[in-house]
Amino acid sequence: MLSPIAIPAILTALTGIGLVWGIAAEITGAASSKVLAGYILAYLAGGLPASRVALTNLWHNRRLDIDLLMVLAALAAAAVDEMRDGAILLFLFSLAGTLQEYAMGRAEREVEALMAMRPETAHRRDERGHVADVPAASLVRGDRVMVRPGERVPVDGVIRDGHSNLDEASVTGEAMPVRKGAGDKVFEATVNGQGILEVEVLHAAAESTVARMIEMVTRAKAQKAPSERFSAWFGQRYTVAVLVGSVLAFVVLLMLGREFGDALYRAATLLVAASPCAIVISVPAAILSALSASARGGVLFKGGAALESFGAVRQFAFDKTGTLTEGRARVVEILPLGYPRDELLALAAGLEADSEHHVAAAIRREAQHHAITPAAIAGAQNHPGEGIVARNGDDGMLFAGNPRLLERLGITADARTRDALAGLEASGHSVIVIGQGERILGAISIADQPRASAVEALARLRDAGISRITMFTGDRAAVAQRIGAAIGLHAGDIEAELMPEEKVARIAAMRDRGPVAFVGDGVNDAAALAGADIGVAMGTAGSEVALQAADVALLSEDLRRLEKAWHLARRTNRIIRQNLYFAVGAMLVLVILTLFFELSLPLAVIGHEGGTLIVVANGLRLLFDPIREPESNGAAYEYQGISPSAHPYPSA
Repeated sequence: MLSPIAIPAILTALTGIGLVWGIAAEITGAASSKVLAGYILAYLAGGLPASRVALTNLWHNRRLDIDLLMVLAALAAAAVDEMRDGAILLFLFSLAGTLQEYAMGRAEREVEALMAMRPETAHRRDERGHVADVPAASLVRGDRVMVRPGERVPVDGVIRDGHSNLDEASVTGEAMPVRKGAGDKVFEATVNGQGILEVEVLHAAAESTVARMIEMVTRAKAQKAPSERFSAWFGQRYTVAVLVGSVLAFVVLLMLGREFGDALYRAATLLVAASPCAIVISVPAAILSALSASARGGVLFKGGAALESFGAVRQFAFDKTGTLTEGRARVVEILPLGYPRDELLALAAGLEADSEHHVAAAIRREAQHHAITPAAIAGAQNHPGEGIVARNGDDGMLFAGNPRLLERLGITADARTRDALAGLEASGHSVIVIGQGERILGAISIADQPRASAVEALARLRDAGISRITMFTGDRAAVAQRIGAAIGLHAGDIEAELMPEEKVARIAAMRDRGPVAFVGDGVNDAAALAGADIGVAMGTAGSEVALQAADVALLSEDLRRLEKAWHLARRTNRIIRQNLYFAVGAMLVLVILTLFFELSLPLAVIGHEGGTLIVVANGLRLLFDPIREPESNGAAYEYQGISPSAHPYPSA
């Protein structure tokens, strides 16, 4: 089966063969029939595809396009016995079209590459322990599959047994294998290393991270940026103006006494010189190249509009937990207040059983580490920015949350409890209070650590000219200041103890001073992601919420990718401007030369198609912009004695 680029390439080659054949026959003095045969081949191979496109658009869409201009110019050249010039026009137009097809086909090839990586079969283990090969598409949530060394993981899932190094470059863009074991998530199409894994299916194939990536890349290609829509709008209307102008020029030249053939040749030359090919192709060439480059690096933009807008951002607001911090919090201390320690942890783990918040995950890990079974609790209700409340039958109200939740519930601690909680809070760690009814049963302090890449990424953004970088968090001010100082933020750049709606209000205030990007982990930040000019969700592999809410998705948790993606967006906007200025300037020069200096058709063709190829090549440069960040020691980006490779707390 031929690839989409093969047919245009073959037709371009045939057009070139016909052109060379005709010119060679002319030079050697061959019979006129041989000369004509060569040019007819060029006209058929180069002209028929363009004619089909032009007539289809004219008939079905009632729209004149650039293909029609080129075909008419070639026919005009043939009518005045200048078939060689017409053949040159068709060859260069066909060559430019083939190269454009290659450039614009990168998005489709990215999708094809992603689809090719998806395993078709999986080794499913049944309840009796028997393993059988089944189609990967037939797997459902809860199935268990075996993944052998060197195989691709067939689904998104969680490891239940075994440990191995996994190559996740196809999903997150990370070059180095990641060590994973029981309890860790794995993603479809990633490559297992040396270990045998038993994986429980979390998502069906149609809902996997790779499936959503394919959907986003496909959707991004279809969603045009404002400048791209303008170039298409301008190109359609300008094409009509060029056609009308060429007809008028032909009539005026006849009225001025020019011979019919000479007037027609001049009009055909003007048709080519004024054609807006370079203008129309200049924007999508850059946009699609940038989208392709970013997707390879694990950064997905939801279309050209998001890419352009991201490049205009000069203010960044960051969520703290899971974005500027590792998001893998650990339990530092458990403080029972007249309640058994293990039962307190079991109660907290039960309340947090279904929460996706990083604090909940830390509590569940602590319970698992001590082999404590979470309490069976039904009807838990999440209060964003505060905590969780459940009505549990005879036990009445149960809760786990921060002081704001206590205030909402109208619970007042006695003096002894307040003193105990104050001592726990003095450490600068997050504190979760657990209670029943109006009684406080105890508290758990949680510590997170700054993300290794945050220091360097924020410093680079500042160096690049970002005017404001702010950290938002619902956590206490003491916790926020500790994390902020470690990553180089000043006290004035930190907004603590914010409810989700307050984050949205802060972003709205920032937008009064210019475009704002909000960066969050996508779990509790949907409103803020939607409220910013550009929402950026990071570490989103496997996160449905993040991929839906954000304009930009960083599949990796390396914040340096954010800075690289921002630079790519800025460079894309710069190249778009370069292309438009060059395309308009080149067109004006060609028109002036044609009208006042009688530019020949071959030179007009070379200038026109050469300009088109230049803007395409300029846009294609973006394909080679790296998003993946090489390893750095971060020596130039140290704050408060904290470097990207050092943290004040040991890993969880």
